[in-house]
Amino acid sequence: MLARKFWLIAVLCAAVSMAGAQQWPTPNRPVLPAQQAPTPEPSTAPTRGVIPAQDGGVREVLESIVVPPIPHEPFTATLITEWVRYTPDGASITLLNQRRIARDAQGRLYEERWALVPKNGDIASRLQWIQIADAHTRTLYNCNMIARVCDLLRYDPARDLAAAGAPPSSSGPLPGDRGFSQTESLGNRVIAGVDTIGTRVTTTLNPGAVGNDRPVVKTSETWRSEQLAINLLSIRTDPLFGTQTFTISDLDAGPPDPQLFELPVNFPVRDQRAARPPSP
Repeated sequence: MLARKFWLIAVLCAAVSMAGAQQWPTPNRPVLPAQQAPTPEPSTAPTRGVIPAQDGGVREVLESIVVPPIPHEPFTATLITEWVRYTPDGASITLLNQRRIARDAQGRLYEERWALVPKNGDIASRLQWIQIADAHTRTLYNCNMIARVCDLLRYDPARDLAAAGAPPSSSGPLPGDRGFSQTESLGNRVIAGVDTIGTRVTTTLNPGAVGNDRPVVKTSETWRSEQLAINLLSIRTDPLFGTQTFTISDLDAGPPDPQLFELPVNFPVRDQRAARPPSP
């Protein structure tokens, strides 16, 4: 999901407002007969209502929790995401959202994608996508709730299914002398009425591993339900990306509403399976 800093959102909104207020003149050109009309040339006039391209910038995608498409363990839950990043002068920028996720007894997955918005801001989050994945048919429907259209993609469940097993618990050096990883057990904890097992992995990257001039330390803390094969609480801290916290709430371990796995009404479907590689 794309997420940009609040100041960038404000700048873009201001740019849209300014562009919409300007009136650009249309160049006067003689009208030629159709048979003599030359090949149209790209217009050099500014385009009304379009934000000008700029140098630089970053496009970021926040990776959320992994929900393996395993059968016989249905649930419905709300996933709360909080993303805190820090500026060089010590200020923090916090984005958040919450969205519904579900898995039925067949292992089909339902996930909503809501926009990340500034914490305590006046920008309301908005439902942008609904995703329905089926490991048996290897299909993934990406439904754009703004454009009101669904793209049908190929779905490869291999990586998600691999995440259903217990994570590795070993410590040791990273390949290529890039650093060191240490794993520690945090014991047991009940979250949303479900027993979980806690694990913390601390990774230290040696200088030069990612272009860094000194060691970089990042941590991953997870509280995993062995029954559901998902993390009910996941906290990742990385100096490059800040702190990402994913929390499961309103967990219902019963069968979800079957209507969740129906495509939105009157949404056309564009079959993209031949044009795009399988979605991981």
